[in-house]
Amino acid sequence: MALHRVGILTGGGDAPGLNAVLRGFIKRAVGQLHWQVVGVEDSFDGLLEDPIRVIELTAPRCRGLLARGGTFLGTTNRGDPFDYRGQGDLSHRVPRAMDELGLEGLVVIGGDGTQAIGWRLMQEYGVPVVGVPKTIDNDLSATDRTFGFQSAVEVATEALDRLHTTAESHDRVILLEVMGRDAGHIALHAGLAGGADCIVIPELPYDPDRICAKVMRRRSHGRAFTIIMVAEGARCANGEVPEKSPGLSIGGVSLLLARQIKARIEADVRVTVLGHLQRGGSPCAYDRLLSTRYGVAAVDLVEQDRWGEIVVLRNGSIIGVPITEAINTYRTVDPNGELVRTARAVGVEFGV
Repeated sequence: MALHRVGILTGGGDAPGLNAVLRGFIKRAVGQLHWQVVGVEDSFDGLLEDPIRVIELTAPRCRGLLARGGTFLGTTNRGDPFDYRGQGDLSHRVPRAMDELGLEGLVVIGGDGTQAIGWRLMQEYGVPVVGVPKTIDNDLSATDRTFGFQSAVEVATEALDRLHTTAESHDRVILLEVMGRDAGHIALHAGLAGGADCIVIPELPYDPDRICAKVMRRRSHGRAFTIIMVAEGARCANGEVPEKSPGLSIGGVSLLLARQIKARIEADVRVTVLGHLQRGGSPCAYDRLLSTRYGVAAVDLVEQDRWGEIVVLRNGSIIGVPITEAINTYRTVDPNGELVRTARAVGVEFGV
């Protein structure tokens, strides 16, 4: 059995389950196969900077990782080697650093952007790469589920449960904004699970008049409060866009919708932006299991020299597919899909 020395890194935004992936990979690769595994700090940054920043990963590093949020290796979404922080193209440093470290290949844990970087390094420099998909938005088309998504849904669902009681107590319209810049999976799943009255998502541009009509219908039926779930990337059908706050990347679509409601009807409207609470904290049991499976499966791909592939969940099984399948297309919510039909069947208003 060949012995390997490989690097592993985490890229992009953090997600519950990152440490569990690392744990699964280390336990299998180091603990059972006796490979050498090197953790690269802060995504690709650790290979680009002088001195190189890496950690030799041994079995004791796994202690306490399963339930621990974040990533002990650190991560960043601003470290593209091909356009590095205003310094230009430093991608040539990656293979040079790997040669210096004696690395056979690189395991890249990240979303579509991180996987695209890994694939480009493989194409332009011959860097052997294996991918592990990561995004709490669950918008990678290659896999049925990404780790971190279920944890984010559970956090959002609990928030809805808590907002229900205060909204009902004060006869308020409360908007809860969750992550989902391009796809509304978190908003749809959590909104349906948490009993939201309205759900607005990027895939279904909303008409504020329809949202207000829903609020008024509820009042006519003796329900003086309304809960609205909002994906951060939701769009208004009339083309009105939120005002961006200086220095902030979030446009504040929930604030726009709140103003639109108040301009149309008399209502006590409040906004809660869940933000990075969805990323932080311990992964749920489902994500701990999925992350562990991904970590172990990534070892299998390396062992079989299946570089250029990414581990994915398909029909209940973990398999490897070409990384290009993960970066070519997004998986967005199907406006005519079963979940949307189910939501409409129980009275959820999408604004369209």
